[in-house]
Amino acid sequence: MSDAWLTIVGIGEDGLEGLSPAARAAIQGAELVFGGSRHLELAAEAILGERHAWLSPFSRSVEAILAAKGRTVCVLASGDPFHYGVGATLSRQVDPAQMRVLPHPSSFSLAAARLGWPLQDVVSLSLHGRAEEHILPFLHPAARILALTSDQSGPARLAALLTGAGFGRSIITVLEAMGGLRERVRSQMAEFFALDDIDPLNICAVTVVPLPGARILPLTPGIDDDLFEHDGQITKRDIRALTLAALAPRRHEVLWDIGAGSGSVSVEWMLSDPSLRSIAIEARTDRAAQITRNAKAFGVPELQVVQGFAPAVLDGLPPPHAIFVGGGGSKDGVFAAAQAALRPGGRLVANAVTLEMEQMLLAFHAEHGGELTRIAVARAAEVGSMTGWRPAMPVTQLRWTKP
Repeated sequence: MSDAWLTIVGIGEDGLEGLSPAARAAIQGAELVFGGSRHLELAAEAILGERHAWLSPFSRSVEAILAAKGRTVCVLASGDPFHYGVGATLSRQVDPAQMRVLPHPSSFSLAAARLGWPLQDVVSLSLHGRAEEHILPFLHPAARILALTSDQSGPARLAALLTGAGFGRSIITVLEAMGGLRERVRSQMAEFFALDDIDPLNICAVTVVPLPGARILPLTPGIDDDLFEHDGQITKRDIRALTLAALAPRRHEVLWDIGAGSGSVSVEWMLSDPSLRSIAIEARTDRAAQITRNAKAFGVPELQVVQGFAPAVLDGLPPPHAIFVGGGGSKDGVFAAAQAALRPGGRLVANAVTLEMEQMLLAFHAEHGGELTRIAVARAAEVGSMTGWRPAMPVTQLRWTKP
């Protein structure tokens, strides 16, 4: 690649010994070498140019790398630079045609090799600098998970989280300093986890074992209402499943959940795929705090909560691909603001249980079209000594796609 001025070299705990001749040559030939202090130490014998340890915040180092364009630059990264690595960050700023990447086996690959776990059958996620709760949606019986942690205390925090969620019998294998002289592999059950002197460079392999009553999140929409913290203001399970189907989430999309209540629609939207984002708009302070707690409990802590009244608080938010209008829909101007904010091809879904809200949906439909659906759900309940159908309040649902 004659146009490449930037080379990214993946390096492991075995240092220069584990590098290919091409990777060594890239380090030796670079005028500037960037990397973490540990990376620079591992490659010290081969570095002939200027050494630059990562700065804080990391964006300062990115700026320094970009400013060196035209010179020969080498960046040292842990393992595979494009698997939760610096390569992904730099590729947003540097044309791939100007980069040469020489990867090394990642921690995930090394851990799978040690354990005999086929990577295609394993959930791989990074908890490095991220909340441990991200593992929660993947806790299903017999699942195998490889989770990269932030530091020496990460495995203990993970064990406590698993135990609290009803997965205390799960086996946690801590693999430390993979590929180097300090490599060590140890296993313990989550509820009895007591490993100490853990190397800061570690990855946890989890074999999931649920106890009775464990909080297992289903893969389909319509999660049981009782798993959410709510004060009664919640889109009920059956209606929520139909609402998610109408919203039709697609990867990398943004949802506005107006009048979010418990945040149940936002939570299930984000659980559909890790690339999805949701912004929950809720007027009441106590409910906004409740949404944040639900987001954390369901493993989607990035769910953004905006506390305030729509449509006033909608200004400046990222434009949505889909909008759900719930409890706040009866406020003047909400539908007009939602309609204007939607991207072309975006979906607007609104549910009405009151006559006033239903009239708004009928008026919108008469003017703009879309689909109207009447949803009625009844559940079996005791009627004296017998059983009968107890109907829930019917819901009128509007689905509209912006031209």
